[in-house]
Amino acid sequence: MSAQLEGSTTQRFSSRWGFFLSVLGIAVGTGNIWRFPRIAAQNGGDEGAGAFLVAWLVFLFAWSIPLIIVEYVWGRKHRVGVVATFLKEGGERFAWMGAFVAFVATAITFFYSVVVGWCIYYLIQMVISPLPTDTETAMAVWNDYQSGGWPLLFHAIAMGLGALAIGKGVKSIEKVNKVLVPTLLIIVVISVVRALMLPGAWDGVAYLFTPEWSQLSQPKIWIEALTQNAWDTGAGWGLFLTYAAYMSTKQGVVKNAIATAVGNNTVSLMAALMVFATVFAVLQSEMGMNQAEILEVMKTSGPASTGLTFIWMPQLFARMFMGGPLAILFFLGLTFAGFSSLIAQLELPTRVFIDAGMNRPRAIGMVVGISYLLGIPSAINLNILSNQDFVWGVALMVSGFFVSIIVIRNGVSKMREQYLLGGDDDWRLGKWWVVIVNYFIPVAAVTLLVWFLSQSIGANWYDPFEAGSLMTLLAQWAVMLGLFYFGNRWIVSKMSD
Repeated sequence: MSAQLEGSTTQRFSSRWGFFLSVLGIAVGTGNIWRFPRIAAQNGGDEGAGAFLVAWLVFLFAWSIPLIIVEYVWGRKHRVGVVATFLKEGGERFAWMGAFVAFVATAITFFYSVVVGWCIYYLIQMVISPLPTDTETAMAVWNDYQSGGWPLLFHAIAMGLGALAIGKGVKSIEKVNKVLVPTLLIIVVISVVRALMLPGAWDGVAYLFTPEWSQLSQPKIWIEALTQNAWDTGAGWGLFLTYAAYMSTKQGVVKNAIATAVGNNTVSLMAALMVFATVFAVLQSEMGMNQAEILEVMKTSGPASTGLTFIWMPQLFARMFMGGPLAILFFLGLTFAGFSSLIAQLELPTRVFIDAGMNRPRAIGMVVGISYLLGIPSAINLNILSNQDFVWGVALMVSGFFVSIIVIRNGVSKMREQYLLGGDDDWRLGKWWVVIVNYFIPVAAVTLLVWFLSQSIGANWYDPFEAGSLMTLLAQWAVMLGLFYFGNRWIVSKMSD
């Protein structure tokens, strides 16, 4: 092993509050506000979306929290990045798995920065322009943005600001999150309270929480719930592992993992309350739509989930009392949510390059430059962005599976006994965690993945250029898995130079 790896990082978060806000910033992102409400609507039945919420909560405790606990233990134990951690935990033969996990998170970053760029642009629009009062006007705003060079510019702005935020390592990350995350939470609370005060808002709330139990017999609900929970929390991405490398040994692993995941899902539910309440209230009372028509709007809201957030929400705010200030708050919160996650996503590959011997400025330049270039296709073509969201969102199941394999190989009970039996500032972790990591996570990952792939065999399943085909997913996975597997020796050598 290199001196770089043996020495690991000496930086630490300066306070418990700074650490907690930073890891909460990992979890709370645009996936909560931009993605979650639409996924809930898409998976709702005629009676309600409650069944999806049940499956989503199951995976909070049976997937996300157990994997976040593993990431915290590994990060605090080794104090290096994702690839180096897999190398230390699994041995040289498994470095390629760590490289794939790191790449999946980074591939999401390529297009995630584009979405953060949308948020910045719309925040500016809410400040300088009147709110659109009809769909035609709202579409014109969106199309004007997409048809010019704006996506490339704002993609660059998002990347540049993200680079500044991680410039000095954990010190700058902590400072930024101490502002971003509390402000975001305040904005979400204000927006939810205002939305629930609208006439007809509680019809939306009732739909959101009403379960249609027969849906739980459909595997699709479970796979959507798992991938959304992984998206929501950041479990299995390697992001918590990266931040935990800067975690004090005095801070409890179990307590922080549970608080982070539960806090994140609470924000997701609040975002769904805000969106469902607002959409039902305005479309029902002001535009005369029935429930079926409202759900159609929410489900078919444009490629890459653009419509509901960026086309419909400004129109809905335009129909509210004090809608202008609320629209500014909404998009400010969305922008802050995006940045709090983006900086963690940029820090992850930066840490990997540092472990390989680069200094921080050069590593940041490499990560930001490559991420910007590989994000350009998603910036100029929404179908490509949707494809990347599909391919690497589902790949999070593979990442979680790889994490569980390494823990199982070393002994799940052994990890619990050494690190998770409680202390002065932590909770004792029960044996349920051992059962979940040993059996449930690998079985669920394989079962749901096999089912998903089998259900994806459609008319054009063999076409790798079809945005949502089975082959586009398998081809992209195969390329990256092949590169990392056959390049395993090279990866090990770079981590050992």
